[in-house]
Amino acid sequence: MSTRGARPVALLLALGALVYTAWVLEVVIQTGLDPVRTYVSELAAADQPLGGLFRATDLAAGLLLLAGALWALLRLPRRPWTVVGWAALALFGAATAVDSRLPLSCAPTVDPECAARETAGLVPATHTAHAVSSSLAMAGALAGIVALTVAARRYRIWAPLARTGPALVVLELAATGWTLAAVAAFEAGRGNWSLGAGQRLQVLLVAGWLAVLAISVARERD
Repeated sequence: MSTRGARPVALLLALGALVYTAWVLEVVIQTGLDPVRTYVSELAAADQPLGGLFRATDLAAGLLLLAGALWALLRLPRRPWTVVGWAALALFGAATAVDSRLPLSCAPTVDPECAARETAGLVPATHTAHAVSSSLAMAGALAGIVALTVAARRYRIWAPLARTGPALVVLELAATGWTLAAVAAFEAGRGNWSLGAGQRLQVLLVAGWLAVLAISVARERD
């Protein structure tokens, strides 16, 4: 592997992972949203006071990860599983960037009026578009996590990822299952099921996996 090719990829991935976790600022900044119950994307809703900040960090994270994945596709050795993985991460980055440009107009998990308008189809079309882009982003992330973890083990590359990747994959799939079940329960009017906690764990694990990937790529030698 070319060191000159690996280092920019690692840097872009590391920066993307860091910016992707900007939502943890809610620990020290009063947002008015309960992190256990609300969607992460509600922090960036158009009616939230800090929405502009979180939309900007989502855009930056998406563009950084898209650039890192494309650089890897162009400059790093190509094998079937790595090509699939980097392409999936490129989709993740692109969809995350697009997602930031399609914010929710309000926060349905904390605003009953917003939830009622959403159910009645009286919210802007960006709500539906946001759901599509968010789904594409997470599908890309999951596909990339699985494919590049398989690549690390099958091709005996990226030692840190080969060691820790399988456990992170299992945890990520569990967190995704929790999130999807909670979303279904909320939309069916059957409670919240700590939706926010599940989704925050889901995206935190994605960021953690990206950090491990960045370290692994940076340590790879010719």
